[in-house]
Amino acid sequence: MVALVTPMQTDGSIDYKSLADLVEFHIENNTAAIISMGTTGESATLDLDEHCEAMARTVELVNGRIPVIAGTGANSTSEALELTRCAQQGGADACLLVTPYYNKPPQRGLYQHYKTIAENVDIPQILYNVPGRTACDMLPETVKQLSAVDNIIGIKDATGDLNRLAQLQALLNDDFLVFSGDDESGTEFMLRGGHGVISVTNNVAPKAMAAMCDAALAGDRELAESLNQPLTGLHSRLFLEASPIPVKWALAEMGLIPRGIRLPLVELDEQYYQPLREAMSQAGISIGVSA
Repeated sequence: MVALVTPMQTDGSIDYKSLADLVEFHIENNTAAIISMGTTGESATLDLDEHCEAMARTVELVNGRIPVIAGTGANSTSEALELTRCAQQGGADACLLVTPYYNKPPQRGLYQHYKTIAENVDIPQILYNVPGRTACDMLPETVKQLSAVDNIIGIKDATGDLNRLAQLQALLNDDFLVFSGDDESGTEFMLRGGHGVISVTNNVAPKAMAAMCDAALAGDRELAESLNQPLTGLHSRLFLEASPIPVKWALAEMGLIPRGIRLPLVELDEQYYQPLREAMSQAGISIGVSA
């Protein structure tokens, strides 16, 4: 699944023509689902109206061909509720809700936050734990509590800690979906029983990522690892600066989007051009050619 970038013109306005092209690129290259307005989509710098419009336009462009999961988390429960209602009204298949960032709620606060949203908006919801960005770690015991809520169906775990996967598996029923949010450990995560990966790398190498995921989910370690090997450079170098700075630069190099990005994020520092180009070459990605 792709954590989709939001293409922008150099003035920061959303480029919906490029968004349409990206949607087709992913459908043609076997991406299983699109995550609209997640971290990689620069949700933090879009206002509420832009956020809602971008989710709805993505649903419209996909037109039912693959699922669209809308990022609707916020550090305010009322704002997350409003965004989740927007996603439901816009036709999203599910929502992905990051833990409230900056204000550091206790575990009982996290439980009440997610329970409140789930009980008020009847759409499938996926928890999203990324403590490296939020300064808030949702513990496995809290996930277990929330898994009892009917429309909370899974979690995206972006800790990069495979021991955390084992802890979750020990507590959760098999039908509760556990997705990786970390490309570097994603292959091993799936080989150990995880249900998939919500990927930044998938933005630039969707066909290769799809093949690797198929092999890992089938339990074919040798094939999955061999397919992942050419992607390892991307997994790390797409984070040379804060995401989505490197991945938007890479997509612009491929001719898929303009170079727009919103402050306080800026274009990739020139010192990282060559390392990222090398990783793209290793993955078989041609510069200036949609592939």
